[in-house]
Amino acid sequence: MTPFEYVTVLISIILGLGITQIVSGIADMVQRWQEVKLYWPHLLWIVFVFFLHIQEWWVLYEMRSVSTWMLPTFLFTILYPINLFILARILFPTTYMDSGTDFKSFYFDNFRKFFVWAAILVALSIADNLFVNDYTWKDQIVQLLLLFVILFIAFKNFRQEWLHKVVVLVLTVLLFAVLSLVEWAIKN
Repeated sequence: MTPFEYVTVLISIILGLGITQIVSGIADMVQRWQEVKLYWPHLLWIVFVFFLHIQEWWVLYEMRSVSTWMLPTFLFTILYPINLFILARILFPTTYMDSGTDFKSFYFDNFRKFFVWAAILVALSIADNLFVNDYTWKDQIVQLLLLFVILFIAFKNFRQEWLHKVVVLVLTVLLFAVLSLVEWAIKN
């Protein structure tokens, strides 16, 4: 077993747990179909976080050339999947109400927690780009702007529905635009 294979086992498990949270949450929604009131921005966040899990697992393969892993590097690398798991968990209620669950209310009751953890995710990505991928601050203007916007919405507690709809739509479009630009081939 190579060091990469050894390290990626735990990372893959954590990513799998996050995907399990999402798939189980969707299954719970389907199972309680008559009892839930869906909210499309919330559903888009679910899709968004799901694809972030898949993207992280896929991009992790680029680290296969690292022959020596140090514990600090591993701990830093594992923070992103852990954060993704937390985001996936925040997206779903721990219990469903007997009278039904309104996901619009659930979203607005929890968006600040979600946005804070999303900001941590963006900050981790910026740090990874700076210290691992040799990007400069100038190369990350979009990420820095995103970090600022997410934190601003979370800490100012903006509850304007139009703003939340715009944010999730723009981020989902950006995610799929980036995904369409990436070469999705695994090569030796």
